[in-house]
Amino acid sequence: MTLDPIHVDAIARLAGSVADSVDDSDHDDVAETVWESWLDPLTDARGRTVVEPLGEQQRARVAIDDIALAERPFPTVHGIDSGTINPTSFKNGLVLDLAHAAMAVDPSDLSIHRARTIVATVHTNDRTEPLGSDWVSIDGGHSQRRVIRAPQVNRYAEAVVHALSLYLAEGHHARKHANTVEDLLLLDGPLYPKEILTWRDRNPELDALTYEARPKNVLKNYVRLVERFVAEGTPIAGFVKNPSARVITGALADKEVGFDAPWPDDTGFFTRLLEQQVDDTGSAVEAEPGANRRTDELTVTSWFISRGGPDGAMAADGDALGVERTLEPECYEVTFFVIYDPRTDLCYKVEAPYAVSRDPETRQQLQTQILSEVAAERGPPTAVDKADELAKISASEKAALRRKFETILHSEQQATHDKRRWGDEY
Repeated sequence: MTLDPIHVDAIARLAGSVADSVDDSDHDDVAETVWESWLDPLTDARGRTVVEPLGEQQRARVAIDDIALAERPFPTVHGIDSGTINPTSFKNGLVLDLAHAAMAVDPSDLSIHRARTIVATVHTNDRTEPLGSDWVSIDGGHSQRRVIRAPQVNRYAEAVVHALSLYLAEGHHARKHANTVEDLLLLDGPLYPKEILTWRDRNPELDALTYEARPKNVLKNYVRLVERFVAEGTPIAGFVKNPSARVITGALADKEVGFDAPWPDDTGFFTRLLEQQVDDTGSAVEAEPGANRRTDELTVTSWFISRGGPDGAMAADGDALGVERTLEPECYEVTFFVIYDPRTDLCYKVEAPYAVSRDPETRQQLQTQILSEVAAERGPPTAVDKADELAKISASEKAALRRKFETILHSEQQATHDKRRWGDEY
């Protein structure tokens, strides 16, 4: 026991004083006002449309038991994900991350599950060191590996090697095995590599990198992937398990709308908007937070077009980091809808390119498929969950890989107190 009872009591009183200064009793009304009055369309301070409805703007609720048993429009679903060992610094100055991408299928197909793409990205300030390679076939041709050199930066080396490894592995693997997808491809995460698309907003040094070969080529994989699936008439979408966009709340903060958005991000807004409460029982005893939440229905929004934040790069008037686009520019725009699952109190976001979601029937099919799977699985669709498991690198595997790198690089990892304390997951 780290805290004595007197400390716990003091902390509780401190929390009580904070609670007295926070009143969320009107947040439902604020969410309704934003939904009813500000999203059709929502413009930023420059007057540029950043969010607008695709089709009729509405909310819906579906009984969990009914939608779980509904007939699903897509007989097979492929999922793809990429996992990393996390950025690792060595005493010789190298910063390295390794990513491992895999594709899963529901129903299972072990030949597809076997294929992997492995990418190691290395950052070093020694420009004389020969680094980088072409794709090398391994495992009898089932898998590929590659080493790439990250653009030289003075700061953010860990962020750069992580994003380049993660998204190059995922994007390349998706393109390599796109021919196996018959009905629907779901990316485990956003439709485009958002982490790279946010670089320009973080720091001038990272902004300058976004047009260099590596980041541009990473995004190019996703652009070509969209073009291929549109040409074949096969839907592609991203299932975002932890949405953190601030397109709506950010635009509201920039506008003089009479109130400040009380949520830290768009997920907070959608959670407040979609959460349902049971009828008031009239009890004089104050209920615990969440105790009155209705849990027998999923709630969902209609579709929206997003052109704000990192999605702005893929808008019709965006530059796509200089990547050539062969379709009409609006075909690549990010569209989305949001699902709220009251059983876990979680919001999920589903993204698709406008070229896919502009068809009302396809929009409905995607919503039905995803709602049915979330209801049945109490979480992400099966193919996404399988891909996550296949691509995940365990703590013991991370430790073994880092030890191998120490031997090959003739250099120890740079020790930190946090790593000593928390181990290989840090």
